[in-house]
Amino acid sequence: MSDGYRVAVVGATGQVGTLMLQLLRERSFPASEIVPFASERSVGRVLDGGLVVQGLSEESIQGFDLALFSAGGSTSGEWAPRFAKAGAVVIDNSSRWRMSDDVPLVVSEVNPEALDAHHGIIANPNCSTMQMVVVLKPIHDSAGIERLVVSTYQAVSGTGKRAVDELLDQSHALLHERDIEPPGAYAHQIAFNALPHAGSFAPGEDHTDEERKLINETRKILGDPEIRISATCVRVPVVNGHSEAVNVQTQRELSPEHARELLEAAPGVTVLDDPAASLYPLAIDATGKDEVFVGRIRRDPGHERALDLWIVADNLRKGAATNAVQLAELLHERGLVHAQAASSPA
Repeated sequence: MSDGYRVAVVGATGQVGTLMLQLLRERSFPASEIVPFASERSVGRVLDGGLVVQGLSEESIQGFDLALFSAGGSTSGEWAPRFAKAGAVVIDNSSRWRMSDDVPLVVSEVNPEALDAHHGIIANPNCSTMQMVVVLKPIHDSAGIERLVVSTYQAVSGTGKRAVDELLDQSHALLHERDIEPPGAYAHQIAFNALPHAGSFAPGEDHTDEERKLINETRKILGDPEIRISATCVRVPVVNGHSEAVNVQTQRELSPEHARELLEAAPGVTVLDDPAASLYPLAIDATGKDEVFVGRIRRDPGHERALDLWIVADNLRKGAATNAVQLAELLHERGLVHAQAASSPA
């Protein structure tokens, strides 16, 4: 790099892609040029800052150092290897590459060393997994983790703008005593409701893909396939910010007080834990922030080696865009932008 990296942002007009562009500017990432890519219907659109949206083609993807993807699994499956073959390091926000053995799945505060083994594609974890492992890392390092029981309370922004609009439209209609339109983003009404169905059910599957992601990605990121994990993912009528109730059974004794000390010292974590003063993490307070917030740290009265935690983060920022940009920063700091192996995942 001389004057900066050429950076592609694929899926630049979506919620996360827009944030990626914003964060690259806000965090002064050393880019000489940032090029937004999106679907054909957005080609030629001028974004904030004067960037013009490009379409994906073999010619248009040449000459990039980095490519940040938030365009869905099928687009990543087709175009991430092409960007990598053309010499870029890809940071992909879809689920397409997360469980591939030769693709590192990385959270900046948890396992940055995994970046060293990249072959041109790096995976960004699922938003719910992301915020949880930032908190679990210091606990796992100190006391080991035997079992997790996780219940998520996931905001509708994780589904996309259509779901946000649907929640707001339904809420407005119900508050004005009008009938709502048939639901489209979800199987049922989301306003004033809670759906035990975040993600989708594959045929014959009794867990959603969101629940399977929490289980499988957590084990891969923490490097411990023996952790037993139970997950229930719930969609709630919150616009932005995922919340999680996490029960952590450790291998060795860990008091709530020691856990609180570990978390107060952990990178990327803010402890808000004074329930008597009504101080604990809230989704509305986490929105727009890059930290992961944790509170309600307490002993599980049903097990002498288990703690209960409440974890909250902005699912669009730390849960997606912020971590992707942080990984780009780490690649730069560690001299890994041009260090990929000759072969890339196919």
